[in-house]
Amino acid sequence: MPCLNLSTNVSLDGIDTSAILSEATKTVAKLIGKPEAYVMIVLKGSVPMSFGGTEQPTAYGELVSIGGLNPDVNKKLSAAIALILETKLSVPKSRFFLKFYDTKGSNFGWNGSTF
Repeated sequence: MPCLNLSTNVSLDGIDTSAILSEATKTVAKLIGKPEAYVMIVLKGSVPMSFGGTEQPTAYGELVSIGGLNPDVNKKLSAAIALILETKLSVPKSRFFLKFYDTKGSNFGWNGSTF
């Protein structure tokens, strides 16, 4: 159910993306309280992006979930995902935005239907 979309201007060539996907999956599942089997992570690199007028490493993310999000969880998720991006892709925490969407099951399609 939770889906984390991450876009960055950092090239993913030569990067162990499997480690990023695995760590992000575990983090999202743990903090939201959902099984890892339902967590999707999308990671896009080399996306033309600028932040603050520069093209230094930056990233943007959106996390959609059916429940499990609240101000405390969102703060923890923001810190945890920012840390992953900083350690794995050298994106400074100050150059990363993460937007949260808590949605109803009827607004989330899966397996040819909705939840």
